[in-house]
Amino acid sequence: MSVLPQIDGREAIAQLSHFRTAFYGCLSARADAFFEPADALLCADSPTRTPVELSLLAEHQRNYGSLCGALNHGRLDVNTLRDLLVSLPLPRFDGRIVLTVDVSPWLRSDAACSPDRLFCPVHGRNGRSSDHVVPGWPYSFVAVLTPDRTSWTQVLDAVRLGPADDVAAATASQLRSVVERLVTAGQWQHGDRNIPVVMDAGYDVMRLSWVLRDLPVELVGRLRSDRVLRRSAPSLKEYAQSYPQGGRPPRHGREFSLARPVSWPEPSVVTVNDTSRYGKAEAQAWDRLHPRLRQRSAWIDHDSELPVIGGTLIRLNVDHLPGDRDASSVWLCSSATGAAPNGVDVVWSCYLRRFDLEHTLRLFKQSLGWTRPRVRDPQAADRWTWLVIAAHTQLRLAAPLAVDRRKPWEKTTPPGAALTPTHVRHGFRRIRPPPRPPGPWAVTQPPRPRTPAWLQKPPAHHPLRRRQNRQTPHESHRARRKRLGTS
Repeated sequence: MSVLPQIDGREAIAQLSHFRTAFYGCLSARADAFFEPADALLCADSPTRTPVELSLLAEHQRNYGSLCGALNHGRLDVNTLRDLLVSLPLPRFDGRIVLTVDVSPWLRSDAACSPDRLFCPVHGRNGRSSDHVVPGWPYSFVAVLTPDRTSWTQVLDAVRLGPADDVAAATASQLRSVVERLVTAGQWQHGDRNIPVVMDAGYDVMRLSWVLRDLPVELVGRLRSDRVLRRSAPSLKEYAQSYPQGGRPPRHGREFSLARPVSWPEPSVVTVNDTSRYGKAEAQAWDRLHPRLRQRSAWIDHDSELPVIGGTLIRLNVDHLPGDRDASSVWLCSSATGAAPNGVDVVWSCYLRRFDLEHTLRLFKQSLGWTRPRVRDPQAADRWTWLVIAAHTQLRLAAPLAVDRRKPWEKTTPPGAALTPTHVRHGFRRIRPPPRPPGPWAVTQPPRPRTPAWLQKPPAHHPLRRRQNRQTPHESHRARRKRLGTS
């Protein structure tokens, strides 16, 4: 499996050269000082521990001060770079682009002078009892998944979440921006199937599907096993037969508790497939289930009657997990209705590929040094984040040109398997053009005299802030009565 369609070397070189030229055009200030660290990041032989080490490589022809100046004072046209990323050749699942969204924190626990930090949840190694929160900057990533078992993804967007941002609203705005750019770039055309967007249990799939109902997307997310949904309301004929005395017809049907199998009706679709990694995979699907919404949380400001948002509920069971571990049931919710057997298999297959984004984020942190710079300004962190995304995109475009140059103690690549991003990085120095000889353009000016420390104004301290607090039910009721003029 190749991360790009099967193309020859000339076309791959043309695509890589076009991206590098267009990426340089997105830089309007300190362009060379910003572009050279990206090349040095790709040609380094070891994981990046600190950005200033990149100035020691041959690809970086300036001193470390220019790198710090580019991060702190450079200008990058982010919207142009986003348009460039969606215009690239993207991997597809049987002709469909599959997106995923996830949040990863840049932990900055010791940066008391850095603004806009939040408490970021960090999962412990010894179960949920060791989970804790650490101050940092959370970033929301949207990426395109690949259909086969590879660690490749294509990151299309990254947004830093601030203290005043609501996670659901920020995610909806980010997904809307990405999908609209895909439509504008011609990646999705009228008549194509909807774009699946897979996410984990931390997202409200039904809320996002309601906000993005005007876009060609199909939201797929995991549900906790303690959720309770509702079946469709009975028709007027069925209600008249059950209640001949009359009355107001109900808006919701009977309960469907994920933890109580007694409340489950017969599934509308059942599929069984054999997989090489999980053994037998059995999927059961129930159509047109919906949650019973309340006038609180994300629906506080909804003035009209709360909608009934139906979807497809899927219960996935596999024989075992990798390593012969026992597997529990996975509950998935899709915003699409009227699912067929093929559609159910596509939903859970796409969800299993969601974990590839976690491999990409681990590559960002461990190899490319995404969270290594100790910057104070969050705007500098945004610039470094986009530099890492641009470097990873060049690795993906250079994958068809790379040769397996792994170290002697590393495992060999099976025939026909795609190289990992780390192994493509080992050979990227032989793909890019050779560095220019040092010339007058690379001469660094002498350092300016610094202000004595006792004359410098100490930086301001920024207290930690939690996320935007939602109103309590009592506060929302009072605010609603005040808006309606009945208080």
